[in-house]
Amino acid sequence: MKASDELIIEPRSGRAADACVIILHGLGADGRDFESLVPALNLGSKHAVRFILPNAPRMPVTVNGGMVMPAWYDIMEMSLDRRVDEKQLKISAQRIQALIDEQVEHGIAPERIILAGFSQGGAVAYEAALSYPKRLGGLLAMSTYLATADSLDYAEANHELPIEIHHGLMDPVVFESLGRKARDYLIEKGYPVNYRQYPMAHAVCPQQVMDISHWLGERLGS
Repeated sequence: MKASDELIIEPRSGRAADACVIILHGLGADGRDFESLVPALNLGSKHAVRFILPNAPRMPVTVNGGMVMPAWYDIMEMSLDRRVDEKQLKISAQRIQALIDEQVEHGIAPERIILAGFSQGGAVAYEAALSYPKRLGGLLAMSTYLATADSLDYAEANHELPIEIHHGLMDPVVFESLGRKARDYLIEKGYPVNYRQYPMAHAVCPQQVMDISHWLGERLGS
């Protein structure tokens, strides 16, 4: 992934980063969609965290009438178990894994790298994190679904990866039942999963921001 394809926010303290959080945006958005989340997490004084907010490529999206927009993959049907372009999803996941590799090459240990994703970005985060061959620090899946459950090449290194799943109870875009379905499937496979519900639609709410800050603090050693 080229440097122009992501927004990079270095530690506010000016210290060299010793941890990295990568956040993947949803359909039709871009990396700046989560730029305001970074200071709201209030991690600056305690942790030297580099935040990376990648931009998805632009492509036609079938369910949006073929309109070209930022998308990690095409969505062909908006049924409950929506049909997606798994090949493109996996290509996007490989791009994110290459970004993780880049951070490791820059001196950040893989277990100090946390992957997060919202909606479509969350589906890519699931694929990228659960198939990554080195132990990561955690996975945050927000208002999303596990699109590649049957085809994912689950890596043994991340079988005990801490997974935090958040979903809105009134989500009209990605139904909350899909969040619970991912939770149940991963628990059945033996993954440590924590599931949180919020009284919101397809969004991020203030209580959730506080919970994310606490969770990241635990993962990074508060």
